Amino acid sequence: KMSWTPLTVNVFRAICANLANSSHSDSFLSGDEDNGGISNKNINNEINGNWLLTSSNSIHEARLKAKAKRRLRKNSSRDSGRGDSLSDNGDSVRGTITAPTSPKSKLLDRKSRLGKGRGLPKKGGAGGKGVWGRSGEVYGPDKVDEKDPNYDEAQENCVYETVVPPLDERDFEKTVTPIVQEYFEHGDTNEVAELLAELNLGPMQSEVPSLAVSLALEAKASHRELTSRLLADLCGPVLTHNDMESSFDKVLRELPDLVLDTPGAPQLVGQFIARAVSDQILSKSYIDGYKGRVDCEYTRSALDRAAVLLKMSMGGLRIDNQWGTGGGQRPVMQLIKEMNLLLKEYILSGDSKEAERCLRDLEVPHFHHEFVYEAIVMVLESKGEKTFKMVLQLLKSLSESSIITIDQIRRGYERIYMDIAEINIDVPRAYFILEQFVDKSFSAGVINVKLRDLCPCRGRKRFISEGDGGVVKLESY
Repeated sequence: KMSWTPLTVNVFRAICANLANSSHSDSFLSGDEDNGGISNKNINNEINGNWLLTSSNSIHEARLKAKAKRRLRKNSSRDSGRGDSLSDNGDSVRGTITAPTSPKSKLLDRKSRLGKGRGLPKKGGAGGKGVWGRSGEVYGPDKVDEKDPNYDEAQENCVYETVVPPLDERDFEKTVTPIVQEYFEHGDTNEVAELLAELNLGPMQSEVPSLAVSLALEAKASHRELTSRLLADLCGPVLTHNDMESSFDKVLRELPDLVLDTPGAPQLVGQFIARAVSDQILSKSYIDGYKGRVDCEYTRSALDRAAVLLKMSMGGLRIDNQWGTGGGQRPVMQLIKEMNLLLKEYILSGDSKEAERCLRDLEVPHFHHEFVYEAIVMVLESKGEKTFKMVLQLLKSLSESSIITIDQIRRGYERIYMDIAEINIDVPRAYFILEQFVDKSFSAGVINVKLRDLCPCRGRKRFISEGDGGVVKLESY
């Protein structure tokens, strides 16, 4: 059974009265409805905070008013009382303040949302996603919080350093070999010392001299001279005397393998040992320590070569110049003297292969035009045909083997063309001999047609006599 309370009884009575009146009249609204009012018979009554509705339309209107009231209450909380409000009859009253912005614009608004303050940005402009403080703000060093549970007192005095792992055998060769090969190009020992100091060589430190010597055995004489200087400069700042001795011991043990690539390795290693003793990076008793303990033929040959050179140094031989000075490091006058000596030895022996090897060992490909010049001058100053033919054969051989380039040959011939007038003062037949030599050189393929046509000829004219009828004759030799 349903219990009837006074409130439900009153509601039921109001509904029944409304139904009875609606059956006798066309409308339950009075004339005041046109002005937005509600008749006294159908007014809304509020009992204990509850709405008493007399019709379905009144129920719908009450819901709309309650909804509007909740919305305005919510907006008023956001705007701190600056927004809309409800009147006593439930109608909304618009104030002077504008309606709040949309929620989307609120999210992008960086001003305070509490309605208080001076309208400045949040956190002084330092807030927002991905923002680390104000622009231009400089942070000081972080202070250690001793109350931090992860605080460790021992970490305050820690010193952090970059640790370079030591090189193993494979990485050692890949790292040090380019350094030595670049040194052969620039010749700066200080740069090599700085690069090696940056590496953690570890136990591979004693392998540096042996690697440099093995690379120099396959290089030129000038590179061997640079290697000897490098070992002398590295001993002390980077390497010790014990490192040098152990490194040369390794080279002597590896001689059987080095001979396969460099047949003259025993003699060259002996020269390296003698130079090292002369530079005081090896002790004088180093060679004596091997006496009676050598079974390898190549090792014995290298030690004998070093001992002979050291004995010759006591008689005045300079071991520090045994490799010679390479390439452009030599004075020009010294190069000219060596080229003249080379030509004279070739005229006596006739061995063009030996002449090619000696010219290649000079390591001055940019100065080969001087060799061509001196060879042609020797032909002009000679009296027989032997020198003429041998020099022409040598130039042809050097041109075909590309030891002397076409550009160097052209420069040598052009220098002769320019100086032929002065040469003719000492050698009266110089023009005639030069024309013949140029023609033979063209026939042998040493020079081209253009260079042959540039050859100067002595075209001095004279009258023989009046009896010749004024015929102009060219002077010939």
